[in-house]
Amino acid sequence: MKIEQIYTGCLAQGAYYIESEGEAAVIDPLREVQPYINKAQRNNATIKYVFETHFHADFVSGHIDLSQKTGAPIVYGPNAVTGFDAHVAEDGEVFELGKVKIKVLHTPGHTMESTCYLLIDENGQEKALFSGDTLFIGDVGRPDLAQKSDLTINDLAGFLYDSLRNKVMTLPDDVIVYPAHGAGSACGKNMSKETTDTLGNQKQTNYALRADMSKEQFIKEVTDGLSKPPQYFPQNVMMNKQGYESIDVVMNRAAQALSPEAFEAAANETGAVLLDTRNAQVFNKGFVPNSTNIGLNGQFAPWVGALIPDLKQEILLITENGQEEETITRLARVGYDFVIGYLDGGFESWEASGKEIDTVESIDATEFATRLASEEAPLVIDVRRPGEFSAEHVDGAINLPLDYIDENLSEFPKDKPFYIHCAGGYRSMIASSILKARGIENFIDINGGFGAIQKAGIKTTDFVCPSTLKK
Repeated sequence: MKIEQIYTGCLAQGAYYIESEGEAAVIDPLREVQPYINKAQRNNATIKYVFETHFHADFVSGHIDLSQKTGAPIVYGPNAVTGFDAHVAEDGEVFELGKVKIKVLHTPGHTMESTCYLLIDENGQEKALFSGDTLFIGDVGRPDLAQKSDLTINDLAGFLYDSLRNKVMTLPDDVIVYPAHGAGSACGKNMSKETTDTLGNQKQTNYALRADMSKEQFIKEVTDGLSKPPQYFPQNVMMNKQGYESIDVVMNRAAQALSPEAFEAAANETGAVLLDTRNAQVFNKGFVPNSTNIGLNGQFAPWVGALIPDLKQEILLITENGQEEETITRLARVGYDFVIGYLDGGFESWEASGKEIDTVESIDATEFATRLASEEAPLVIDVRRPGEFSAEHVDGAINLPLDYIDENLSEFPKDKPFYIHCAGGYRSMIASSILKARGIENFIDINGGFGAIQKAGIKTTDFVCPSTLKK
């Protein structure tokens, strides 16, 4: 028996490959499915099942493509209604895979079709729980992503409490928990950086599994401090439920290398978003005017999802040479299927053609400290999330989170200079590029963000432990 966790850091997502006696199953696959097929072929195995723990909100699963390419049925738990052929399993249904068995445990709460899959080894021992978004390491799934007209957040949280107590916590303590997500995912609020653990240890350390916790306490604690979910989540859910174009079609449409002249013409003719995925401190030195910087080196897909509202928005790419395919793949993972081409040769070709470029003024924290000491009442805008800002910030700064930059655009002054920063420089450069594209240019970015600001000895507010704050 083989269990392999295939973890994708930029999405904080775990897919799973299970194999026994030449038969394999994949749980919660990513959009690009060829790696699973290749893995099975290398092992002389046949993919027999594609299991889905629920209708994912934060990424587009590869279940449809994987099923079509292998002939393996797609399996969901009870209550699932799909726009494609799928086997909707009964609670307790068992699937044989070589010498092992996979048992369906219906665990509604995060969503009503949420299901865990219990792996039973060849000796009949319960060995592993693929818990989806029902149970994370250090947390449980948020209950506010699947509301229906007749169900409240509290209703869903109550279902989740019952699922955990009656289906999950009754399992042996040595069962290994394999969740669908880790720290950085918006599907929970307190996830650990660890991506697996024993159930017994989670009973001891996970706040939501306390033995003495009543349902009322559970509902209060699980629903408290939930941030607004990203706007693209409902759209990803619908793609996962109803279907989508094959990843092959998406990749072929996007694989259009455009000269600077053709790139400029496409931008003018289509109204496409110009997305530059280079590192922030490369982007700031020169970029195509009106392009938005969201670097591949950070939480790329979630920030694209947060800042580009329409999944059908056409996109033109500027990337480092050789990163075009990776960028297109990452966009497709969260449903952005309409990349229509990329700048051949990257920004260097644009610059070499003599076309107009733009820049962002960026200074280091030492220079920032010098300027603060010499300026009267300088304006500092912090684009971190409210919880980060409340924990500690530059004395006198104001908080305008990147997540809501479009809603807060009028709050950025147009006639007064200001400084802008985030935690490390990634988000502030995204904000800087958006401000530039909106015609706001009277600002200076702080390279290195709040981390560098602290090291430079700049006065900040007293630290407040984040555990005492809402996320």
